[in-house]
Amino acid sequence: MTRHARRLSLALAALLASTAVATAETVLRLSHNNPADHPTHISMELMGKRLSELTNGEVAIQVFPNGELGNQRESMELVQSCALEMARSNASELEAFEPAYSAINLPYIFQSEEHFNKVVSGEVGQKILNASADKGFVGVAYLTEGARSFYGNAPINSPADLNGKKVRVQPSPSAIRMVELLGGNPTPIDWGELFSALQQGVVDMAENNPTALTTARHGEVAKFFSLDEHTMIPSVVVISKCAWDALTPEQQAAMRTAALEAQEFHRQNWNKTADEALATAQADMGVAVNTVDKAPFIAAVQPMYAEVAAKSPLVAELIEEIKAAAN
Repeated sequence: MTRHARRLSLALAALLASTAVATAETVLRLSHNNPADHPTHISMELMGKRLSELTNGEVAIQVFPNGELGNQRESMELVQSCALEMARSNASELEAFEPAYSAINLPYIFQSEEHFNKVVSGEVGQKILNASADKGFVGVAYLTEGARSFYGNAPINSPADLNGKKVRVQPSPSAIRMVELLGGNPTPIDWGELFSALQQGVVDMAENNPTALTTARHGEVAKFFSLDEHTMIPSVVVISKCAWDALTPEQQAAMRTAALEAQEFHRQNWNKTADEALATAQADMGVAVNTVDKAPFIAAVQPMYAEVAAKSPLVAELIEEIKAAAN
């Protein structure tokens, strides 16, 4: 999208938002790249509904799906520059904007779903959300997307099966390094281009949660899903520092409450959605699912822990706090 086209898109978005929520004094536009029937969209719509209720209609959120206001990185840059109020990104891409997120992107740092939920719902999770205030944005909610695994044109049973494979990754240093250590060839590609990249053989593999097979139709062109479950990387809803500072303390508190409620709603519904996606992919799309011995994968990525901890004292501290939370 050109700069001129982006300005026109944002102007149109502002007009649409003001029409749709004309009674609100403040309209916060929230951009994301998933379809409108995706669980994250539904949860963000709930967050907006609750925020409006808690502020007696003073503040509203207008959610724009499918990258209508720009792709994920463009949306984040617009948020940083105060041209857009809110965006949904994920921890993997956000580490390029705020290194604190790299702590939760480490493969196999979470020992279980319970461990993950404890971290993101607690003090450590809040510390990471707040860490980016000097970068032009703050986080308000984590929306779990479960564990990510490899999928593509062949099953992956051990790191050796990734040797030489072109693996689509997000533009994240952690994702790139993880695939390198596992023997693959990391290939950053925009989410919107991934279906055709898999279809045309530009990449051999990708990695994501099971809903990618159905909501993005990747199960049509990737027939093997290997449950190595290397990372648990959540979506993160962020707000620009400009928009945050323009809210009253009471409105900020309402935003935090609405975000936490949406986060919990999303957590309770995610596993059902992911399980249904995996079942649909197998039954209707012919996707074969295999489990793997995770031990060789865990061993291969161990150098990342020291490498990531060396980024900053804060990141090192966060890694230790996450490990401690498993006990």
